[in-house]
Amino acid sequence: MKVIIYGATEAAYLIANKLYIDHDITVISEAEELPDAFNKLDLSYVQGNPSSTKVLKAAGIESTDVFIAASPVDERNIVACWNAGKFADVQTLCFVSKFEYFRDNEGFHIDAGIDYIIWPEKLLTQEIFRVITIPEAVDAEEFAGGKVNLLEYKIKNSSKLVSKQIKNCHFPQNTLILGISREGQLFIPTGSSVIQADDKLLFMGFRRNLEELYREYIDEKSSQIRSVVIIGGGNVGFMLAEMLESLKIKTKIIEKNYERCEYLSENLKESLVLNADGTDIELLESEDIGNSDIAVCVTNNDEKNLLCSLLVKQLGVKKVITRVNSVANASLFEKVGVDVALSPLQSAIDEVNNKFIETDINILATVERGQGEVFETTIAENFKSIELMNMKFPANAIVATIKRGHKILIPKGDTLIRANDILFVFTTTDNAPVIKDFFKNEKYYEI
Repeated sequence: MKVIIYGATEAAYLIANKLYIDHDITVISEAEELPDAFNKLDLSYVQGNPSSTKVLKAAGIESTDVFIAASPVDERNIVACWNAGKFADVQTLCFVSKFEYFRDNEGFHIDAGIDYIIWPEKLLTQEIFRVITIPEAVDAEEFAGGKVNLLEYKIKNSSKLVSKQIKNCHFPQNTLILGISREGQLFIPTGSSVIQADDKLLFMGFRRNLEELYREYIDEKSSQIRSVVIIGGGNVGFMLAEMLESLKIKTKIIEKNYERCEYLSENLKESLVLNADGTDIELLESEDIGNSDIAVCVTNNDEKNLLCSLLVKQLGVKKVITRVNSVANASLFEKVGVDVALSPLQSAIDEVNNKFIETDINILATVERGQGEVFETTIAENFKSIELMNMKFPANAIVATIKRGHKILIPKGDTLIRANDILFVFTTTDNAPVIKDFFKNEKYYEI
C-alpha cells in the first residue's frame, strides 16, 4: 500500500513509524529537512505544500492508496485532503484540533469529501468515558456491535488471582484471558503462567460474563461510580462532563480561566464549575475532592496533570485518570502512581491504524499503547470445518471471538471453525505479521 503523510509532526512520525515496514511511505513537509527521528525510517520525502499539484504529483499521488494530513494547522490539513481527493481515488484522513470542525458540523467530513476526520481530543474523551463507566478497568473496547467487550484490569495485591497459574483460575464461561502486561511489556500467557500483583490482565467475552468475572476476581466490594472531579475545563473536560451528565454522575470541573468557566456554566446543565487552580490544596480539601470516586486530570500541561494527579491521590481519590500530551510520558506517569494515563495522540494513532484494511484483515483495536491488537479476518468459502485446537495456528495468538451470521461465539478448543466464519484474533503487534500472513496464505484452508 502506498501512503502519503503530510506534516513533520509527532503524529506524522508515529504513523510513519507504524507503517513504513509494510508500506511505501512518502512524507510531504514545508520544512527543508525532516526531524532526525524520520531519518531512521525507510521513506521518501518531498518538500512543499500539498495544496500544490506539482508537489502532490512529485509525491506520487496518482498511485497513492491513503493520504493522511497531520500537519499542526487544521485548515492546511483540510485543503490538502481536498486537493489529494481531486487527483486520485485515494482514502483521506484529516487531523483537526479545533472544536468547531467536529462539533458544529457533524456531516462536515462527508460533505467535504474527506473520508475520516481524526480529532484526538474527541477520541481521548471517548476512551476516558469508557474507562470511567467500567469500574477498575484501565482499558475498554467493544466489538460485534457492543455484544463483546475487551477489558483490561490491574491486579491488586489483595486479589485472589495473585500467585495463581492461569490453568488453575476458573474464569466464568464465555470469557477468555488474552494477554498480560507486566512492567510495561505485553505477552500472551500459557496455562502455566503465574499472575503477579500489579499485572494488567486483558479479557474478552460477553459483558454479563465479564461482570461476573469482575465481581468474583477483581473487586468483590465494587460500588457504582457516583462522583467525578475533572481538573481542566478545555474541550476534553467539557465533552466528558456532558457525557457524565447523561449518566446522572455528579460532576465537578475545576478550571483556572474565568471566561472559560463562564462558558462551561452556560453550556453544562448539572455540573458544578469551580473557578480555581487544580493544584490549590486548600480548595481541593474544602470541596472534599478526596471523597470523589474518580479524578480526571486533563489540562494541556503534562507537569500540571501529574502534580494534580498526585495531590488528589494523596487526598484519597480511588482512581485517577490523567491526560498525557507526550506519548512517552504515559508509562512514567503510571509508574509514579497514576492509575490510567491516556494520550490524545496515541488515541488518534490507534484510530488511524484501525482504518487500514489489508485484504481480508481488518484491525479493530490496539491495546497497551500499540503492543497488542485485535483484528478480524474471514475464513475462506472452501475451508473444511475443523476444531480450533486442531487448526495449525501460529503461536502467540488467540482466536477470541467468532461471528457466524448473527451468532456470536466465545470459542473453546473444541469449537468448530467453519467456512465464512469471521474470527476476531488477538496477538502482539510484533507477532501480527506472522498471523496475518497465515490467513493470507491460501494453504491455511487446506488443513
